[in-house]
Amino acid sequence: MAKANTAEIGIIGGTGVYDQENFEDVKEIKVFTPFGETSDLVSVGIYKNVRVAFIPRHGRNHTIPPHRVNYRANVWALKQLGVKKIVASSAVGSLREDYEPGNFVIPDQLIDRTKKRLDTFYEGGEICHISTADPFCQQLRLFFIDFAQKLGLNVKKSGTYVCIEGPRFSTKAESRLFRMWKADIIGMTIYPECVLAKEAELCYVPISMVTDYDVWAEKPVSTKEVIETMRKNDENFKKLILEAIPQIPKDVDCDCGCALKDALI
Repeated sequence: MAKANTAEIGIIGGTGVYDQENFEDVKEIKVFTPFGETSDLVSVGIYKNVRVAFIPRHGRNHTIPPHRVNYRANVWALKQLGVKKIVASSAVGSLREDYEPGNFVIPDQLIDRTKKRLDTFYEGGEICHISTADPFCQQLRLFFIDFAQKLGLNVKKSGTYVCIEGPRFSTKAESRLFRMWKADIIGMTIYPECVLAKEAELCYVPISMVTDYDVWAEKPVSTKEVIETMRKNDENFKKLILEAIPQIPKDVDCDCGCALKDALI
């Protein structure tokens, strides 16, 4: 593959995080995958001498709901382009008083409450039992926690992310149950992305921003509130991810690159 069509870092997320005017030599690439079409064309460009590939998870016009995202195609495409590390942005609701709207969270754990998502590349012939004890790259987590603190952002160093199917928001009973489970934030997107990235032996780190308190707080969640909070914090979100790109260590001391060891039957 031509070097112009390769990248070191992959970003999955909303268009607010990725503005093409910040990048040089941007090319839009259609990557054909065994799992169907990606959410959109993959944009590959250069940011401060680092080659970056970007996929808008919901499509460039935000037309794909979370339960219909082709997560397998997106992760497979980034792997094909040479990506070794994925940074995934997401908007989340808070299940705790002290995780306030506008705060950033670098989750360390995950509870899957999705129902009908294809979450493995191995569907027969070769069986894969991947370990997800630690679902995210621990070294990239530490890097982004430290980097966010240096930027002066209010960042939570850990959090259990409960991923629901969507596209609806939770009932009050569900939200209270998740709090009983000691979950901290709630969203609809990072599963099965993180598991697929692990099967592809890629580093994966989620960068979550709290946009609202979930419905346990006796205040119905609204899409308008989520969008308004995202807009207010858009610059901080972009600063955290974009300014980190040239400083992400090329060699990360983690086990992500050998995640399939002892996982295949």
